Amino acid sequence: MNWKSFLYGLGIGLVSGYATKEILTRKTFVSPEKALANAKNTFKELGSISGSWIHMKPEVFEKQHITYNVYKGGISRFVEEVLEQYEFVADAETGTILDVYKI
Repeated sequence: MNWKSFLYGLGIGLVSGYATKEILTRKTFVSPEKALANAKNTFKELGSISGSWIHMKPEVFEKQHITYNVYKGGISRFVEEVLEQYEFVADAETGTILDVYKI
């Protein structure tokens, strides 16, 4: 084996290792559809849902001095023939519901 081939292989290994590390440590978000499905499943436990929506771009949200990237959305449902509407805030990294507001 000559030194030229060894150094070439070492260089490729270092570059690919660095690229792999960068890809694995990058923050990834759940899809907005998955966050909406999570919210809908939570609300379905309380009754049927008549409509839902979600913003497709994550926003910055602060709760108790902690900053999150979130999706904001809404759910509407009928309770005893009365339409109730809720807005929710879902963590964009995990899909967990952080807050719910009745409109």
